[in-house]
Amino acid sequence: MAQLVFYRKYRPQTFKEILEQQIIVQTLSNAILENKIAHAYLFCGPRGTGKTSMARVFAKAINCFNRKDNEYEPCNKCESCNDINNGSSFDVIELDAASNRGIDEIRNLKDNIKIKPLKSKYKIFIIDEAHQLTEAACNALLKVLEEPPEYAIFIFATTNPEKMIPTILSRVQRFDFKRISLNGIINQLEKICKQENIKYEKEALKMIALSARGGVRDSESILGQVATFDKEVTVQEVVDLIGNVDFYTIKNFIDLIIQNDKEQCIQFIHKLDEEGFNLLEVNKGIIEYLRNLVLLNISKDLETIVAQTVTKEELEILKEQAELLDNNKIYKLILAFLQAQNQFYNSPIDSLPLELVILEQLV
Repeated sequence: MAQLVFYRKYRPQTFKEILEQQIIVQTLSNAILENKIAHAYLFCGPRGTGKTSMARVFAKAINCFNRKDNEYEPCNKCESCNDINNGSSFDVIELDAASNRGIDEIRNLKDNIKIKPLKSKYKIFIIDEAHQLTEAACNALLKVLEEPPEYAIFIFATTNPEKMIPTILSRVQRFDFKRISLNGIINQLEKICKQENIKYEKEALKMIALSARGGVRDSESILGQVATFDKEVTVQEVVDLIGNVDFYTIKNFIDLIIQNDKEQCIQFIHKLDEEGFNLLEVNKGIIEYLRNLVLLNISKDLETIVAQTVTKEELEILKEQAELLDNNKIYKLILAFLQAQNQFYNSPIDSLPLELVILEQLV
């Protein structure tokens, strides 16, 4: 049997295991305890933040055979919970709207709704990537959403709620999922490493967490790839896999910019290219680094935002550099590197977009 990838193996099975979505967990658990279940929900937010996991846990909880009236967590032992965990439940239907987005699929779904649950109290339809449903498909759903059978519950999950038609949005309870914090992702990766007996460098996990941009699933996928190569997660292995560059490398590059050393900046970029770094990812790292400098220059109160993504030592370095660059200069650099981001895809030379920024911005 193929080994389960980490993001599937460590998918949350209870509300307690879902990371950093406390308000949503509290609202849904109260609805379960008070028996105030709505007929349609919208879970929206960045990818990898727990939308589908929350939908499955909610589905298990309201259909759990062993759950008592004063409880809201699913037991994960009864037939209903096991069927949902195994993806074999006839009463919880998952539909990927990215590949099932048309009117015919929705008509089939409407026919399915007419059939009462076989074993459970509710028949639950989880529609992932819901923003990809066609307008005709959405319109076909409206009648069902207006007058659903008492046993039917819809859960729409999407990363782009603004692309959904207003008539759908007006008929659902909306929950906005937030990105998972850097520390939250690092703690999850540490937990997996300990469970799997994987040795790791804390800085390597931080690099993985930063590259995931608030999405747990992406971070777990990267960890799995690195761990497959070697049962030890090091900074060098993460760099080799995802092409990210560490804090101190970007710090040294910014020092050269502060010194206005055009020649050394070009040499620095050439060295990164020769060492096999993904220069597109390097460019992203530079933009994030410069953003931190801007925030530190704007107000001391914004220091807490920067401190969420760096260590105390790194924060002190950033503060020192911020004093040496005025915000107007940093602003121009950020705009230049943002423009370079789009040029990577068409450039005949990988290093050229970064080199052009240096040639244009340094006197």
